[in-house]
Amino acid sequence: MQFGKGNVLGYWPGSLFSYLSESASMIQWGGEVVNSASDGQHTTTQMGSGHFPEEGFGKSSYFRNVQIVDGSNSLRAPKDIDTFTEQPNCYDVQTGKNDGWGSYIYYGGPGRNANCP
Repeated sequence: MQFGKGNVLGYWPGSLFSYLSESASMIQWGGEVVNSASDGQHTTTQMGSGHFPEEGFGKSSYFRNVQIVDGSNSLRAPKDIDTFTEQPNCYDVQTGKNDGWGSYIYYGGPGRNANCP
């Protein structure tokens, strides 16, 4: 995994995965905020910048030019991206694609707020 040119975040060799040594049929990206609700309310822990995806560029956190390495070792945009969130009033996610950014993912949220008690 890398971002930009030469900023390597990590590498996971096929030998670590007994049934994925050759290929995968699905890739998942995700985030998690643990909420013990110890005070009876949702945590105030924010995800990303603390802004919802619909607030867009300059507010919400994002990944852009998301690409995967296919079976021929070529970079390509992922197909059929689905999203899922358990608490959309606390945190959310949106995907899109355009010529300037390629495939992108906006994500985040403030945690506890008026709509996420």
